[in-house]
Formats: sequence, C-alpha cells, structure tokens
Amino acid sequence: MPAARPAVPSSAAPAASAPSVTLDHGTFAGSVDGLANRFLGIPFAEPPVGDLRLRLPVPNAAYTGAHDASAFGPACPQQATVPQFPPGIESNVTEFFDSIAISDFAEDCLTLNVWTPADVPKGTKLPVVVWIYGGGFEFGGTSTYNGSAIVSRSVEMNTPVVYVSMNYRSLFGFLAGQEVKEAGIGNLGMQDQRLALRWIQKYISAFNGDPSKVTIFGESAGSISVALHMLANGGNPGGLFRAAFMESGSPVTTNTITHGQPTYDTVVSQVGCSGAADTLECLRQAPYQALLDAANASPGFFSPLALNLVWEPLIDGVFLTDDPQKLVARGAIADVPFVNGDCDDEGTLFTIQSLNITTDAEVRDYLTEIYIPNTTPAQLDTLLEIYPQDPAQGSPFGTGDDNALSPQFKRLAAIQGDLFFQGPRRFLLNNRASKQPTYSYINKRLKSTPGLGSAHATDILNMYGPGDMTDYLINFASTLNPNGAGLLNWPAYTTAGKQLLTFLDGTVPLAITKDDFRTNGTDLLTQLLQVNPLGGGVSS
Repeated sequence: MPAARPAVPSSAAPAASAPSVTLDHGTFAGSVDGLANRFLGIPFAEPPVGDLRLRLPVPNAAYTGAHDASAFGPACPQQATVPQFPPGIESNVTEFFDSIAISDFAEDCLTLNVWTPADVPKGTKLPVVVWIYGGGFEFGGTSTYNGSAIVSRSVEMNTPVVYVSMNYRSLFGFLAGQEVKEAGIGNLGMQDQRLALRWIQKYISAFNGDPSKVTIFGESAGSISVALHMLANGGNPGGLFRAAFMESGSPVTTNTITHGQPTYDTVVSQVGCSGAADTLECLRQAPYQALLDAANASPGFFSPLALNLVWEPLIDGVFLTDDPQKLVARGAIADVPFVNGDCDDEGTLFTIQSLNITTDAEVRDYLTEIYIPNTTPAQLDTLLEIYPQDPAQGSPFGTGDDNALSPQFKRLAAIQGDLFFQGPRRFLLNNRASKQPTYSYINKRLKSTPGLGSAHATDILNMYGPGDMTDYLINFASTLNPNGAGLLNWPAYTTAGKQLLTFLDGTVPLAITKDDFRTNGTDLLTQLLQVNPLGGGVSS
C-alpha cells in the first residue's frame, strides 16, 4: 500500500481565508476565481516515477494533513513544439500558439483541478463537466484552460456546474510495441484519464458535484479520448459518465499496438537499452532526460507525418479491444447522449508543414506514403477528382482563390480535414443517430483568418470565451439537452434530417444547416481508412 500523501510545509500553507475542502483526512486550501472556488494540482494517482514509470497508474493513497491547492501541478512530459507558420499567417495566430506552449512539465504530473461555484450550500449536488485537453497525445496540459470561465458562466445562467480537468501521460503514456503489449501497459494515458474519472466518482461530492451527473468533454485528442471512453469496457461506462461532448475528434480507424515497434526500438536504442535483457525495465531505470530526449526525437504533431500520429491510443486488447470504428458498428459503445462537431477547416493547420508539395504527382506520393498506402491507382484517381487542384474548392472553404499558400495547399487541407475529422464524425453519427440522442455542429467562425480559416481548435475560443457554445454545454450537462433560453434551437441529429448547428461570423451568429457537403469525399476516405488504419507512425 503506498504511503499517505504528505502535508505541505506550514510555510507553504495558503491563507486561512482561502476556500477549503476535506478529502479523506486531508484538507486542501484553494483560491477564489471569479464566481468559483478553485482547487488546483490535486494528485489523483501515485507519481508515475521510478518503478511506476511505464506502468498502469496507481490510485492515490488516502489524503492526510494540509495541502496547498492554489497552483497547477506541472504538465506531463511532452513535445514542446509549436507549428512553424509560413509568411502570410497573422501574428496573432502565431502568438496564440506560442502562448499555449507549455514549459513546466515533469514526470510527477498526475494531478487534477476542480472549480466549483463559490456560493453553494454544502451538500448540493451539481452536474459535473470533465475536460480532457487536446494536443495530439504529444503535448498539452490543464493550465492552459481556465475552468472559471465555464463555472462562472453557469452561475450567471442559474444552472451551476462543477468543472474538473486532469493531466494524463502523453510521450510516456503511449509507448507502443510488442514488449508493451506483453506487459499489458498499452494506452497508459487513457488509463490515467480513466483513473481520474474513478477519482471523481469517489471525491466529487466534497466539491458539491453529483457523481451520477458527469459529462465528459474534450477537444482534438481530448475529443478522441472522450470517444474512446465511450468504447472502453465493452461500451459500458460503468457509472463514470452519463453524457459526452466531442469537439473535433471521433473514433478513427486505428492500428494495433505492435505497429509502434519501430518507435519503441528507436527509443530503446537512443536511451542505450538495446542490450538489456528487459528493455522495459531498462527504460524505467533510465535517466528522465535521456528518455524525454529519445521520445522528443520522434516526428511530432506538426511534422509532415501530420495526423498519422506516432503517440496515440492503439488497439492493445485491454483498454481498446478492437478497431474503434468496428466497435461503433457493432454497437459496443456507451448508450449515452452525445454531441460531436468539427470546425469547417480542420485540415489547414496540419498542412502548413507540407507547402513543398506542389504537383499532382507529389500529392499522390504524399497520400500513399503517409495515409493510404493500400490504395489502387483507380481509387486514388477518384479521390483526386473529388478533391481537385482548384483553390476555390479547397480549404479554407468558401474563400475562392484566396489562402492558396502553395499550389496544392487548399487541396491537401481539404483532404486531411475530411479524412481525419469530417469522415469519422459522420461515421459515428450515421451509426448511432437512430439509437441514442445525438447532436452535431460545424464551426465556421474566424473564417477570415489568413491561410487557416475556421481552423482546428478555433472552437476552443467559443467554449472558454465563454461563448454560446459554453451555454449549450452547460445546458447539455444539466438536462442532457443542449437547448435553453436565449439560444437558437439545436435539433437532434437524425439519419434523415442530418441537421447541424452552424456557428457563423457576422450579424447572424447561428444557423441550422444540412450535413451534406462533400459526402462523396468523406464516404471514399472512410472506406480507404478502413483498410489503412492510422497510428504508431509510418512503417519503414
């Protein structure tokens, strides 16, 4: 049994007037943030260091003593990289990505944060929203996102909610390979998240949260994580959540965990463990910086590998038992209400590193090398007919010949956005819309952003602004229906109606539109991905 969490030194204890909460036999002193009390950096697992490195997370021991919960804990080890934008991208875009780069990270990172309405009687049971951040399973952390924006807005709406966010291992959480499979330690980052959800069931009542009314929500890798939690445990949520809200991420056809063997072997070699009888044990004993440097040397989120991620959830037979889309098709998915939406120009952000691709032949080579190697020439011909080299038909969509950063940029951006985002979103909705309450949206705001348009992650600004998306989330978490006073009515998505809530710029900020754009393209890309699963990087 792990030792109890030690109390902080008295010199580090917060002021006596700070809000506090008792967990087990420990007291956590937080701080006031807007209309919320916040408690930051609470450990939900034993530190995954030393012998616990590259192992399943171990639940925290009972809390004792006094703890300072006024500051975020460090993020988990990650690739501290940001995209290199070409000329023509506005400085405020580059400044935004610079601002979310995280420099404070460490192995001892498995902490979570809670914001709860400040003036609520003890014992109140409020709905809970649980945020899972994105970052391609390679970078990201909770400190970027201020839960007070959502909690304070919920208080203003007289629909108060509790907000929770958790860190999870990324570079050290998605190592793959045969050794990882045999040891049963695949998808550690997902297991971290799952443990945090169990922590919420045990402790959230102390923060006036209702453990039976948990909505999990996330963006990008966080949204994919939400989808995978719906598929875990045979589709049985086990009481961990009752609803899901997904921003820019759906179940995507995925490789088995052994596909990551080349990366595993490279990391082992770079750390100096190739000659070890037990390479996993050698990695556990290796210096932290050596392991971080080896993981960091792999292609990142903003490399030409783009959306064929090296570090991501793969089929391990434990957390993820089969290809996600096969599980969806079989109905092995949590039967809970869900929202799933995308931005209009999801692919632009992931195409800026491929501006050197300028000809049709180079497009064909890139697609077959990175994404769809098992594709016939006829299928590729059809795909490139559907997505022609015509800037007016590319992404950013609806911008004519503008934003053509290179001759093939808008074409590749359209393909990548539909392949990884719109196609999987439609696959999920088409399989589940007639079986459980579903809602879908498309975000077309910030369309005038040069080069990027309504790019991946732009809807985060609407969620944490706060904005009208915040209001829809709060309603959804409270009633399992996103609609409420002062909002445009958002119809449920059906296979017949296929109606989307559409976020727009200008004087008419919301509209209901039809989900019928580029269906021939997303249908073909979905078909091609089912024989070309992603994840684990490109095999040599």
